[in-house]
Amino acid sequence: MTPPPLVADQGFVEVADRVWVARHSWFDVNVTVVGGARGLVVVDTHASERAMRDVLEGLRRVTQDEVVGVVNTHAHFDHTFGNAVLREDAPSAPVLAHEEAAATTVEAGERTKALYAADADDPHAEEVLATRIVPATETFSSVRSIDLGDRVLELVHPGRGHTGGDLVVRVPDADLLVAGDLVEQSAPPSYGPDSFPLDWPAALDFVVGLLTPASVVVPGHGALVDQPFVQEQRSDVGTVAETIFDLASRMVPLEQALAHSEWPFPSDALTEAVRRG
Repeated sequence: MTPPPLVADQGFVEVADRVWVARHSWFDVNVTVVGGARGLVVVDTHASERAMRDVLEGLRRVTQDEVVGVVNTHAHFDHTFGNAVLREDAPSAPVLAHEEAAATTVEAGERTKALYAADADDPHAEEVLATRIVPATETFSSVRSIDLGDRVLELVHPGRGHTGGDLVVRVPDADLLVAGDLVEQSAPPSYGPDSFPLDWPAALDFVVGLLTPASVVVPGHGALVDQPFVQEQRSDVGTVAETIFDLASRMVPLEQALAHSEWPFPSDALTEAVRRG
């Protein structure tokens, strides 16, 4: 069955059995909630405490079940800055992340706050600066499971890509995977200063291996996608890595590299990829 479309700022949509996704126009970011007999797991917590309070209000319109776990797919603020709200709402619920993500959440968040402090005209500056940065309370290095009684969630670190601490969340009985920013639908993959462009293709190879032709994939940003979309994005990410390697092997200067070759994504989105690679 084709899952329903996600419309920004229209609240949570049940995209599979007891799996709800809310798409938000700010960053076009997705928040996913998975329900089970023991309660709810929230995957990613939006970009501020204020935003997360609105997310919780919307969640209560679809279910009154207790939040028993929180997952951050990586360290960036648009996926972690609501952690404090959930720690208050559900104090006994652990916040889980890959160990590298947990170790860099505060540092990454402070960098973001500094950027917002320098741009006081940004309409979200006040709420971002007022947000408390709360890293994960429990970490893992490779694989972790969450037992919800009648279903088990699998948390997997497929390797470095968008960051060094990416994870994906697999809901096997629903054939659904929450991919974080390893997969993006509404913009090219985001190569930031903490990305690993040469490792990203292998991470997506691992992700593709977790999918079936019927899988529903929730990207970090944008509409729901499927296995062919992820395979295509893996191909493009692979082209970026191969092109960087080729340019470096031919000793093309960094300042010339972006203009020296054809890229599968707009070149202005690849400055950090080329520098990092």
